[in-house]
Amino acid sequence: MRASRFTEEQIIGMLKEQEAGAKTADVCRKHGISSATFYKFKAKYGGMDVSDAFTDGRRFRVLAVVDDFSRECLALVVDTSLSGLRVTRELDEIMAVRGKPSTIVSDNGTELTSMAVLKWCQQTGLEWHYIAPGKPMQNGFVESFNGRFRDECLNETLFSHLPQARAAIASWKEDYNVNRPHSALGNRSPAEFAATIALETEAA
Repeated sequence: MRASRFTEEQIIGMLKEQEAGAKTADVCRKHGISSATFYKFKAKYGGMDVSDAFTDGRRFRVLAVVDDFSRECLALVVDTSLSGLRVTRELDEIMAVRGKPSTIVSDNGTELTSMAVLKWCQQTGLEWHYIAPGKPMQNGFVESFNGRFRDECLNETLFSHLPQARAAIASWKEDYNVNRPHSALGNRSPAEFAATIALETEAA
């Protein structure tokens, strides 16, 4: 595989074609690459977007965890790489505070389908549901959240380094949870709705 043949943007574009529903074989034929090369690209760049980069060109990743019921953003984990083991550690921290969910739903990102995640599911007894490739609306609310996050934060801010990105993204998360009313929550913010449910549960 010649490293100089494609730019990172071109590689990510290929992966997006497949994620949108194109057959892997068709993507490979269109761009003149083998399936082995495609999956090497996917292992390295899967889940990335072109705009997720610092001003010096270094790339970063964001793991978003959202509660479908309360609409709360439980985590936006920002780092230069996110392994399956890192994902499970972050989920353990969330569960220590929020309790065990009934099901986790996600796309088929490389880190989310890793052996570390599969082993974690066996250990915790949690059900993990993967949406069908190319069918993002099977996880429609999270896709909507990701679009808002990208439009309002990732695409609107130039990040120079990791601490700056983490601070700005944490600030956006706080604003989203505390100050954004949702019609599906009776025009309450996710934090307000979650607090109300917690009080009702305690009183029951």
